[in-house]
Amino acid sequence: MNYISLDDYKKAWVFRHKDAPVTEQDLALIKPMSHERAAVLWSTMVSREHDHPDFFEKTDWCGNEDNFSQTIHWEAAWEAGAEQLPAEILAHLGWQANTTVYFCIARDNIIETSFDVFKRNWQNFMFLADGSLLLGKKRDEVVQFLETGDAKLGIKSQVK
Repeated sequence: MNYISLDDYKKAWVFRHKDAPVTEQDLALIKPMSHERAAVLWSTMVSREHDHPDFFEKTDWCGNEDNFSQTIHWEAAWEAGAEQLPAEILAHLGWQANTTVYFCIARDNIIETSFDVFKRNWQNFMFLADGSLLLGKKRDEVVQFLETGDAKLGIKSQVK
């Protein structure tokens, strides 16, 4: 089984927050991965060595600052209730609406959805911003959302 029910997801409250409602249609497309599937994807796309962004090192592509070209502040838009992600993030990614995206929180905690669903509900995902990475399937662009309210825009290199 590749996914768990959103009802069984321990952080599902972020998608049921009264101040940021998510439509039933979008809830059906927000798919937390099973621990096993998340671990495989994390090892393939993020890090073979470290389980959480707090532990990334320069030897991980995501811990190497050379892979990130710009840092922007997302939190002001979030606090203002902006419907859209900051323009710099959208411009950096340039992904189509149907691009499969992975919101990678930790080795055992990854959420899969489409970029369109992520964009509509980005406010909810930001409750989980703790070094979390937004990756696209077969895409090199990446955003790392930090709990400081910043986002690092970068290009993913191969996992070593």
